Amino acid sequence: MAEISFDDFLKVDIRVGRVIRAEPFPEARKPAIKMWVDFGDEIGERKTSAQVTVHYDPEALLGRQVMAVVNFPPRQIGKFMSEVLVLGFPDENGDIVLATPDKDVPVGGRMH
Repeated sequence: MAEISFDDFLKVDIRVGRVIRAEPFPEARKPAIKMWVDFGDEIGERKTSAQVTVHYDPEALLGRQVMAVVNFPPRQIGKFMSEVLVLGFPDENGDIVLATPDKDVPVGGRMH
């Protein structure tokens, strides 16, 4: 594992947001869900696509807080532009479980 400096870590802007809209993404190569996430006044609403269909359906994601990298450049995924990278961890089968705060926190908060 390569070490990074604390300054390198500070370059990655990880924020908490709340899913305000979610829908299936049947055009994606791998099963995915489109999400629109509110990161508060400073960052606003951003959209993303995530391969989380094993553990979540769009309705279950509404209102959920998620953590995301908000300072990557946008990435085109098919006809959909992904603006943030929602974070998660693989379960024992490699299916993604979303990273979330264990208590409700204000949207837009930066990870320390």
